[in-house]
Amino acid sequence: MKNILITGTKGFIGKNLAYELSDLFLIHEINEDIFESDNWGDALLKKLQDIDPDVIFHIGACSDTLETDVNYMMIRNFEFTKILSEYSFTSETKLIYSSSAANYGTNNLYPSNLYGWSKYVAEQFVIQNGGIALRYFNVYGPGESNKGRMASVAYQMLEKIRNGEEVKLFPGEPKRDFVYIKDVISANIFAYKNYDDLVYEYYDVGCGESRTFEDVMNILELPYTYYREDEVPLGYQFFTQSNKEKWMPGWYPEYTLEMGLKNYIENINGENILLFKSKYDK
Repeated sequence: MKNILITGTKGFIGKNLAYELSDLFLIHEINEDIFESDNWGDALLKKLQDIDPDVIFHIGACSDTLETDVNYMMIRNFEFTKILSEYSFTSETKLIYSSSAANYGTNNLYPSNLYGWSKYVAEQFVIQNGGIALRYFNVYGPGESNKGRMASVAYQMLEKIRNGEEVKLFPGEPKRDFVYIKDVISANIFAYKNYDDLVYEYYDVGCGESRTFEDVMNILELPYTYYREDEVPLGYQFFTQSNKEKWMPGWYPEYTLEMGLKNYIENINGENILLFKSKYDK
């Protein structure tokens, strides 16, 4: 049985991926507690050498796009990735990196905040060292209840309604490429299976369609109002959409927003978001 290392298995995507692959591989995990060591870099290298993984799915990161602590962000998102990337290059280990659509920023060229830049420079390292980077767009689905303010609009709005709170949207109909978690998991598996054909490049992972937050609310049949225009944050990103020409050749998403939200609701049991086993051909 092959050794698979997944970073960030306590998070949304990592948890789902580990669950999906648990019957097929010996899963090893690295999470936030690695940074409790004063010499966390040495501790990480020792873990890598002890595990000797066949493939690394590097998902763990600071995903808070509003984080402003430069050291905290760059250590977790760049330095951590740099060590994994250098190890993968020298040991000829497959590395599939969870990148972000934040790399496109507001001008579709460069990131516009600290989070985006931390992911962008880490992505460059991965690509240069022969890995694969997957730029996720707005991911939603079962298992995101621990993401707090970084959870999807669908989850946050459902929580607000449950708590009797008013749901407010930004005016101007911002649009997002909402990609369902099952499609994100399938993209990781596809990258692993077709690794040699995909290395030294980044790829978009989205549904290929940009939809409004109003669409999400209407599909879920939830009421909403609007913030004032002067309450929209400076530099707010009003549009994201994955480029189908930047999808991995041969990979495509299976879930439209309507299909994904329907499946999401079916997997909600009270306030507990359940994980699932998909039907992907493994």
